[in-house]
Amino acid sequence: MRLVKLLIVAALTLGACSPPAGSARGAPISFSNLLNRPRPAADHRIAYGPTPEEFGDLYLPKGGGSHAVVVLIHGGCWLASLPGLELTAYAADDLRRRGFAVWNIEYRRIGNVGGGYPGTFQDVGLAVDDLRSLAKRYNLDLRRVALVGHSAGGQLALWAAGRHRLDKTSPLYAPNPLPVAGVVSLAGIDDLLTYKRVGPEACGGPSTIDQLVGADRRSASKLFADTSPADLLPIGTAQVIFSGQLDQIVPPIFGKDYAAKATSAHDVVEAVTIPAAGHFELIDPDSDAWQVIEKAITEMLK
Repeated sequence: MRLVKLLIVAALTLGACSPPAGSARGAPISFSNLLNRPRPAADHRIAYGPTPEEFGDLYLPKGGGSHAVVVLIHGGCWLASLPGLELTAYAADDLRRRGFAVWNIEYRRIGNVGGGYPGTFQDVGLAVDDLRSLAKRYNLDLRRVALVGHSAGGQLALWAAGRHRLDKTSPLYAPNPLPVAGVVSLAGIDDLLTYKRVGPEACGGPSTIDQLVGADRRSASKLFADTSPADLLPIGTAQVIFSGQLDQIVPPIFGKDYAAKATSAHDVVEAVTIPAAGHFELIDPDSDAWQVIEKAITEMLK
């Protein structure tokens, strides 16, 4: 309950201080606004699999002791044609400076060899579980791991936390997935079927979802059972679902609807809509929105 109260107070304060929509500061940014900035470097680039896309950037904080870990999962509509982990490098650097180790992962996407179903999901699961091999070498505290995903990455973060509910017959099943302290979904596409039916066309419409879940080669009745967080409920870990009030790619109603389904399934989940924020403010460490999000991550990993 402390986290819920913290987020509500922070969001209300942000709303009182934010400029009205349409003002210079209130206009949503694009991903180009992020990528045009000098990009912070990671401490290590580490392969977790054999293909060129199976790697992550590890950011390590200064100081001794064991480090809580944030796994960052970028978005980009699951499409290889859009930017990848470079989009979340700025948030990774900010979290590093706040004392967290950050595992900012890349993965095969639609357009890469092996991307889509099942490769995209298998990569994310493998990258998360690879923390076990990195923990001793880099002094990572695996009791304090949070998954933080943006847009398509929000869906993948929730999916990774819910893998323990996969049927053993699924190609996505893996024994003993790494348990996590919680998930923060930032404008996540957390209910694939609902987004396919009524979501904006920003990610290419229903055909993108179909490619992601392997609709051309799988039974229609099974497409979302092992891919969509909404179909894996209850996930069984704390979840915070952030949305930007001005987001036209994943409007806030999608976050609210997923949170209602998760709550009905008895998960501990909170939906927070941040005033005057669009889609990319949620991964911009210079934004007011990020200050609310960073507090949620910090609280989750205490």
